[in-house]
Amino acid sequence: MLIDQPGDALAKLDGMMAQGAAPRPRVFVLSDIRLLREGVVLALSQQSSIQVIGSSDLSAPPCQIAGLRPDALLLDITGPCGLDTSLPIRDVMPDVKIVALGVAEVEQVVMACAKAGVSGLVAPSGSVKDVVAAVHSAVRGELVCSPRMAAMLLNGVSALVARPLADVDNDTLTQREREIVLLMSEGLSNKQIARSLGIQNATVKNHVHSILSKFRVRRRGEVAAQLRRGNASNPENLVLPKLPNGRTNAHYGYGVGLDQTG
Repeated sequence: MLIDQPGDALAKLDGMMAQGAAPRPRVFVLSDIRLLREGVVLALSQQSSIQVIGSSDLSAPPCQIAGLRPDALLLDITGPCGLDTSLPIRDVMPDVKIVALGVAEVEQVVMACAKAGVSGLVAPSGSVKDVVAAVHSAVRGELVCSPRMAAMLLNGVSALVARPLADVDNDTLTQREREIVLLMSEGLSNKQIARSLGIQNATVKNHVHSILSKFRVRRRGEVAAQLRRGNASNPENLVLPKLPNGRTNAHYGYGVGLDQTG
């Protein structure tokens, strides 16, 4: 994996264009398709309102990208693992805006982008102008997308609101995930959970990512919040198994430390 950054001449041109101008969003391009990646970089480098700071395939470590201080990431999701990249990026760069490229106008795809925390959507038929507009809108905390995509998002939100919290139950979570949810709700960190269950820390992190996705939240504390709301009316909404150390549903705790990740 190699992170490509603009050449000296292009960087100098960017600096000259930026003199006296308003701050431009710093954009990093991620795609496993080199031709697409280089084409997007070339096209955007000619836009005076955006600063392209680098590009790479999807194997780029988020910590290396974070060192370039991007405001927005252009993420090609046309490959099978495109959206999977968003969670590790969110862990390292929670404030960066992710603009997805190649978003098919299919409800399943649009909602998957929303669940992954994507801030901008560009269809396969989108132009350079559309990409630039999506970046600027995302940085402002706004969303630009087609009317069809907007309708899909609204329909998806309506369905989520109508869905009872109890739907996140034993049929949704695996046995191991239920064990980890219980320990998360007790305020244990990933390392503490790993020691308690006798598994690797990296394995716990993978399960936590899956749990957050299934609960449709970004922070582990929100899982506990959902459990609180769900269990307030019916303590059996989530029937979690007894763990090897004897913990059961009765041990739910909602004290401090719910946002620990280490």
